[in-house]
Amino acid sequence: MKKYLIIFTLLAFSYSFSQIKTPQPSPAASMNQMVGLTEIEVEYSRPSMRGREIFGNLVPYDKIWRTGANENSVISFSTSVKIGDRTVPAGKYSIYTIPGVDSWDFILYSDANNWGLPSEWDKNKVIVKINAPSFKQVFPIESFQFSMVDLSNNSFTLGIAWGDVYIPITIDIPTREMVEKNIQDVMGKQPKASDYYAAAVYYRQENINIEKAVEWIDKAIEMSEEVQYWQLRQQSLIYAANGNIKGAIKVAKKALEAAKIANNKDYVKMNKDSIEEWSN
Repeated sequence: MKKYLIIFTLLAFSYSFSQIKTPQPSPAASMNQMVGLTEIEVEYSRPSMRGREIFGNLVPYDKIWRTGANENSVISFSTSVKIGDRTVPAGKYSIYTIPGVDSWDFILYSDANNWGLPSEWDKNKVIVKINAPSFKQVFPIESFQFSMVDLSNNSFTLGIAWGDVYIPITIDIPTREMVEKNIQDVMGKQPKASDYYAAAVYYRQENINIEKAVEWIDKAIEMSEEVQYWQLRQQSLIYAANGNIKGAIKVAKKALEAAKIANNKDYVKMNKDSIEEWSN
């Protein structure tokens, strides 16, 4: 018996180190995305339909699923994020789901090192559990996929798609709080022209405090040794956002001439369009 056991072990060992490489049925995939100031990474495996009925059959309803194949899917955040009403600290988490006909439960689990499901499910390791609606897709997705779409400075949608099913999960990012803290720290020291410029542009983009944005963009222009067309472009936009249309047109004309000298056709068009819009 011992002899056969040794032979079996040697055969298994030799197969595990086969020299012939073949494609994996569920290849590994990963994606990285910056959202605001937060880096998000998703690592998972991608099984394919191959003519099979997926949900309600291969993947049963109302049971916890690894959300992919092979090792459980994982997601990592470089900063804290918010999902539903729960704040999720920076870190790496397993993604589990409970598929349903009309909606799914989406779960983040603190133990990220599992092959499939944990050997013992620990409810104390559930960081987030929310319910999300399930949508039917017009064009079926052959291979399971995650996506990160609808990006803004402050949020994105984590999409889960396979077959004709799509599940969107909204994840909020505390970008504004991080930028505000950074601005306060820098402005309390010795800000440069580039700091005033960055703060002013951000305030306009987020519509936070346009009067302060005007103050900062004027300071940035004043401190710049050589004012560039793109700086003038932002100054005109900030003036317009603050209701100073006459001033916005005046600066936009300067930006237009500077863009012509720089031979930047995109900025030439943008300034022409803005001047026309603000003049009507």
